[in-house]
Amino acid sequence: MPQEYRSRRSCLAVPGSSQRFLDKARGLAADEVFLDLEDAVAPAAKEAARRNVIAALNDGGWGGKLVAVRVNDATTRWAYRDVAEVVAAAGRGLDAVILPKVTDPGHVVWLDLMLGQIEQDTGDEAGRIGIEAQIEDARGLARVDEIAAASPRLRALVFGPADFMASIGMRSLRVGAQPAGYVGSDAYHYPLLRILVAARGHGLAAVDGPHLAIGDLDGLAEAAASAAALGYDGKWVLHPDQIDVVNQAFSPSQDDYERAELILGAYRYYTSVEHRGAVMLGDEMIDEASRKLALVVATKGRAAGLRSSQRFEPPVSMTSAEHAPLGESPGQPAGET
Repeated sequence: MPQEYRSRRSCLAVPGSSQRFLDKARGLAADEVFLDLEDAVAPAAKEAARRNVIAALNDGGWGGKLVAVRVNDATTRWAYRDVAEVVAAAGRGLDAVILPKVTDPGHVVWLDLMLGQIEQDTGDEAGRIGIEAQIEDARGLARVDEIAAASPRLRALVFGPADFMASIGMRSLRVGAQPAGYVGSDAYHYPLLRILVAARGHGLAAVDGPHLAIGDLDGLAEAAASAAALGYDGKWVLHPDQIDVVNQAFSPSQDDYERAELILGAYRYYTSVEHRGAVMLGDEMIDEASRKLALVVATKGRAAGLRSSQRFEPPVSMTSAEHAPLGESPGQPAGET
């Protein structure tokens, strides 16, 4: 898990060219909002979109959400002005810059250097603004480990399915759908897993790309649940109706969260007080591997705002246990706190 985990269950794309969407996004329940200067903005509208984004960032009011801007990719004529103008004018309102179509670690290094120069010039805290790198084609996937290691500013890797499909020649016009005639189980499992492993290997979050069929909430729920089960932290959303579906998919269930916190409490007690590395908790043995699994669930649950209604209570002495109320046993969850 990233050392300073921030919830990215739902990452809402907001076109920088639409003032109406920029205004509306503040009140939505997405964990992250990114103001888009890339694919959602026509070439003729790029400059106006930059001005809109700068104003939206300076106006604030994002209510604790992670706030990012997606600039144009590093090989385009717009990229350097996106970074220079937006970050210099409104960088204090930014948590991260999303860099699309990353095919080479040098793209991330370029953005890191640009951000560092602007921070020096504006007096902002060095290294505060993070980078999220989008892996969108075969070249980027082939070098994803190098990309993940390219900058200490990196916070997340993001899968871009549409461009990836085109880059490998996948025979489908429906983004994210299984290509007709494919007899395997999931045509996207390999890129998703490879990006996830690279992200986790470097302490980064991993975010799945969008579900473009806006009205297909059942399909969205299935895709989000699959990515969450694999280990992803969240998914891009393109419409407000998609937010609740995705938030639910990437939040641990209350029962799983309660169990994870209980395992952490028990393991902490037994290792630090009784100096035992493997013990029984109810009818389950827990050890260091259990702690690691529980920490993932607990960390995501805390970031999603879940709260535990019980805590681990150390086992009482045999004398006290003999007088415990019927049905209570040592080393079990305490009641409501």
